[in-house]
Amino acid sequence: MSELLLRRLPGGVLLLAALALPLVLDDFWLQAGLFAMAAVVGAIGLTLLVGWAGQLSLGHAFFAALGAYTYAWLAGETDATSAGLGLPPVLALVGAGVLAAVGGAAFSPISGRLRGIYLGLATLGLVFLARHVMVNAEPVTGGFNGRIVAPFAVPGFSFSNSDPDYLAVAGVEFGGLHRLWYLFLLVVLAGAWTARNLRASRVGRAMANVRDSEAAAAAMGISVARTKATAFVVSSAYAGVAGALMALAYGRIAPDVFGLQLSIDFLVMIVLGGLGSVAGAAVGAVFVVTLPLVLSQYSGDLPFLAAPGSGGLDAATLARLLYGAAIIAVLLFLRGGIAGALGRLRRGRHGPPPAGGPPPVPPPGPATNEGTATPDPAPIPASAPPRSKETTR
Repeated sequence: MSELLLRRLPGGVLLLAALALPLVLDDFWLQAGLFAMAAVVGAIGLTLLVGWAGQLSLGHAFFAALGAYTYAWLAGETDATSAGLGLPPVLALVGAGVLAAVGGAAFSPISGRLRGIYLGLATLGLVFLARHVMVNAEPVTGGFNGRIVAPFAVPGFSFSNSDPDYLAVAGVEFGGLHRLWYLFLLVVLAGAWTARNLRASRVGRAMANVRDSEAAAAAMGISVARTKATAFVVSSAYAGVAGALMALAYGRIAPDVFGLQLSIDFLVMIVLGGLGSVAGAAVGAVFVVTLPLVLSQYSGDLPFLAAPGSGGLDAATLARLLYGAAIIAVLLFLRGGIAGALGRLRRGRHGPPPAGGPPPVPPPGPATNEGTATPDPAPIPASAPPRSKETTR
């Protein structure tokens, strides 16, 4: 029981810290936290697909864009520049995940037939398709300039600076960023809990078997195509919800947000954190998202950073270099990512097994210490026929 509590203690401490942080953080860190939590949801979905089911995808940005624009369209109102249905934001958020899952299901006949780099290239085409649609479907997307996103709200309460206009907790005024923090945190916890239960379920074990060997999984009676399709649908739903959260965090979305770079960033997140690990995906997402924001915010205090566009080393370039170096370091020295390294540290902390257990069994062969001999093997009965090399292989 105590071992279980010790194992869950870090998670409990992190949860309490996440609940208390809005009381002390300023707007910059609150905004960075919103971006990071939105990325955590998307990274969890991708690590289920790539790390757990073994299906490479470079199209995660497509499903994130689908979720973002679905939320903006469902929750927005029709005006002179864009169309909207004006649905309650809760339904719009659910609809973002559902429509992204439908998109993943529509792509599943292709994902069920391809694997490896071929599947990655097929999903890459989705990103270019999304770019074309986002720029040209102006009534829904707003075109190249994008569209404003309706704030999230539930009946009687808005996650913006209105309704109520003033809200204070422990003497700290809770504006829109504070309120969104707890909404995003709730979605992250629900996504992590769902992912962990999915991994432990029969469907999750089927995904792992398909990842290890499709032939062996088919021999065990697992439908490989259906399992791949399920993994893609689940991952797409996570990406759709992440896209809706990104839309809420930005307040306005444009096609440039959901380019190929976003798909690459998601892959970097799960590789750094550790493929297949929910906690590792969260750690990798926080690192990749917050590093360039922090460097940009404090670039004036770092003498080796130049202003953007000046030709020198700016904050964005330094961030790419740093997490590029982090990828190389992880691949060379931490093959299990950050989560794997932490797991090895946790196991090593317990040390060797305690004394008092059964003595080790001496290996067969000649004695290694003087005066100690091992028993001779049992003699072969005289009536036993000699065994040939063919029978003893």
